[in-house]
Amino acid sequence: MPTILTHAAVPLALGIGRGSRAISHRLLAAGVVASMLPDLDVLAFRFNVSYANTFGHRGASHSLMFAMSVALVACMFARRLNANRCNTFLFVGISVASHGILDMFTNGGKGVALWWPFSTERLFAPWQVIEVSPLNLHRVFSGRGMVVFQSELLWVWLPAIVVCSILMFVRRNLPVQPSDL
Repeated sequence: MPTILTHAAVPLALGIGRGSRAISHRLLAAGVVASMLPDLDVLAFRFNVSYANTFGHRGASHSLMFAMSVALVACMFARRLNANRCNTFLFVGISVASHGILDMFTNGGKGVALWWPFSTERLFAPWQVIEVSPLNLHRVFSGRGMVVFQSELLWVWLPAIVVCSILMFVRRNLPVQPSDL
């Protein structure tokens, strides 16, 4: 997995890029939290749930079904998030789904159960370019952690900054915004 904070890159890029008129600050914060939510599955280790188990690390909580479920729950709070249900569903859903997709690009672990519950197969992307982060917090702040951080800067944060910049450019230079319609 990328480090937990790097999972925030996707909602931050999309939210900042789209602007606060489209993605409220509260919805942006919800998207950031939601993007990290799948890694709560590491708590399963405390209960002797194996990594390869459906509910182990990178299992069901990293699936598109989980992303859709979290997005549906978030819709119940759309008014509190200062957003409509459609924006809430899409933004939170993309934020959660991005977690599993980013994990598929790492070069370690057992893959991601992206299609759970329809398949328990663990998948990787064709290119595993992101260095996998250690699960041990102590190792995150070691030399190995620095290698992971550099990899994340190149393969996650840099593309996120590019996407954010493009969205900001389009938002500022289009005469009519989709949110104005």
